[in-house]
Amino acid sequence: MSGPDHAPRRIVVAGGGTAGWMAAAAIARTLGRSVAVTLVESDAIGTVGVGESTIPPLVTFNRLLGINEADFMRETRATFKLGIQFDNWREVGAGYFHSFGLTGRDHWAAGFQHYWMEGQARGHNVSYDDYCLELKAAYAGKFAHLPDDRMNYAYQLDSARYARFLRTMAEADGAIRREGRIAEVELHAQSGEIAALRLESGERIEGDLFLDCTGFRALLIEGALHAGYDDWSHYLPCDAAIAVQTRSVGSPPPFTRAIAHDSGWQWRIPLQHRRGNGIVYCSRYLKQDAALDRLLTTVEGETISAPNMLRFVTGARRRQWYRNCIAVGLSAGFMEPLESTSIHLIQRAVLRLIRMLPAGAISARDIDEFNEQQLTDMVQIRDFLILHYKATERQDSPFWRYCAAMEVPDSLAHRIALFRETGRVFRKNEELFGENSWVQVMMGQGIVPKSHHPIAAKLTDEEIDKLLRTLRENVAKTVGSLPSHEAYVARYCGAREAEAE
Repeated sequence: MSGPDHAPRRIVVAGGGTAGWMAAAAIARTLGRSVAVTLVESDAIGTVGVGESTIPPLVTFNRLLGINEADFMRETRATFKLGIQFDNWREVGAGYFHSFGLTGRDHWAAGFQHYWMEGQARGHNVSYDDYCLELKAAYAGKFAHLPDDRMNYAYQLDSARYARFLRTMAEADGAIRREGRIAEVELHAQSGEIAALRLESGERIEGDLFLDCTGFRALLIEGALHAGYDDWSHYLPCDAAIAVQTRSVGSPPPFTRAIAHDSGWQWRIPLQHRRGNGIVYCSRYLKQDAALDRLLTTVEGETISAPNMLRFVTGARRRQWYRNCIAVGLSAGFMEPLESTSIHLIQRAVLRLIRMLPAGAISARDIDEFNEQQLTDMVQIRDFLILHYKATERQDSPFWRYCAAMEVPDSLAHRIALFRETGRVFRKNEELFGENSWVQVMMGQGIVPKSHHPIAAKLTDEEIDKLLRTLRENVAKTVGSLPSHEAYVARYCGAREAEAE
């Protein structure tokens, strides 16, 4: 870090939105006066702004920055999220829930699914769902903070409001915002590194380290530095989305919905003051006008925003840290919002940068390590998303027939085969999705293990009956004691003005 006899390190964030302000807020708060943070954005350039559904690591991110949760939720009109309901993915009419919690209780030698399968073999015909607190609370429309963080949750929020909330915090911590469009990215003639950003106004902003938060445009990392992009659309063929907001209808449930259709899927995200809706689709099988019509005829409630049309290519930037530029957010790559990972990948990049910020000159080894870790994160998430499409029994449309027949990465093929043969799942390298997530999605998508761990067979009929009954009763008792999600949100973080905007 900069010593007392050194000038503050100059970090320039190109672009605002969720990515830019998450980066500026985290760096300004954690590094303080050892750095000078300048963020450049233009009010004339809109943001994608559809990242409304999150996953539990955002709770940790906010805590690291000392953010008061109730204040944050009130300002972002947030609700709590316990998981995602998937409809029509395995087959039309079938559904399952991917929760943020744990199901049952694992043994050191085998996950709970093995004991559940042993129980099934002995006549215990009780759903796997009944052993998960978060899942049962979500379906009951209930929520509360529990002692020892026993309820795992995330948020459903207004991402534009979250960016404004973080901006206020970042500026209070010393970050400086510069308004204007970037007209040119100036490079050092010798090193090829970025020297400065020149705005249309003529203002020139120099820096030592530049964060590219310019979204799909990737003005710095690709437009100026040509870092390269790996296209993953052959695994994840959806390449377009349309988002629209509607007035709230009924009580906001504590979960997001992902509803598959014949050429992709739709999302529904309940906030305090409105609902977020969208359709994700493959343009080879569904045209934009037809997708828009399908979205507008299936949303619940009156629309309150113009449709936001998006086109994208699923994949990852080949070098996310290249020279003195780091891509954060959509400029680093994109995977559709099926498991709400976009904001998480921003968070991972920002916190990883803070941990690896060089004391002196930028090290090639730091760059290599950062890029390897970021790519590992994205590949593991990619495989989890592919699973939803590949493991399907749907044959009702060309899109689903393509997905069912497509070749998948060896890493995913191994996971599927291992679970199908043995019921086992292993978490690798601190990957985002744990064993329970893989189990819930694989079983939800129709993958049934042929066998399970022999350790479960050691239990007598009485022992396995007691184990399963006790776990179910504990879940049911806890859920029964919880208040409604709507009432809890209103009391804990209800917005003073939760009307549609």
